Amino acid sequence: MDPTGVIHGRFQMLHKGHIEYLLAGLERCRYLLIGVSNPDPATTRFTSANPHRSLPLSNPLTYFERFQMIQGALLEAGVAREHFDVVPFPINCPQLLFNYVPLDAKYYMTIYDDWSLEKKATLESLGCNVEIMWQRSNAEKFTSGTEVRRRIVEGLPWQDLVPPFTYQYVIEHHIDQRLCAMAAQAKAEEQQ
Repeated sequence: MDPTGVIHGRFQMLHKGHIEYLLAGLERCRYLLIGVSNPDPATTRFTSANPHRSLPLSNPLTYFERFQMIQGALLEAGVAREHFDVVPFPINCPQLLFNYVPLDAKYYMTIYDDWSLEKKATLESLGCNVEIMWQRSNAEKFTSGTEVRRRIVEGLPWQDLVPPFTYQYVIEHHIDQRLCAMAAQAKAEEQQ
């Protein structure tokens, strides 16, 4: 087992596919740093490899909300708190990364698309030791944050796509209502 691992994602709605990914990382190391990319609007950037990632509607959750969802869902899954921490991971501002994570850790990734390959190239160019846990097509994903957000906005069932903690957190903090309001505002702006 690696002493320290680093894994990252936007987690812009933490879903069951994310839990599979996080648990796979936890199996490979004694201590896992979970990096939250796009931790704030100042570090969110456009990328042609995945243009929608930088849109406000694709980033409705704060870093703190994602921190709490990740922590709560992993504790709910039986992971001991001392085995992980959640940190910002501004992958779009690579010069900032090592303020949050150590260079000498093992960087776990999965590959689904061109954006995954771009992130892998960025990490390797910084000297990170990257391990690909698996490579799958987008069609093989359990779900995506985009799908969860779409279902919430369209009033469709989405509880089955997320861990119970995520569902409770979203409802209790009215994040579903915020997301619907953001979508309505974006639609109104498009029509102007």
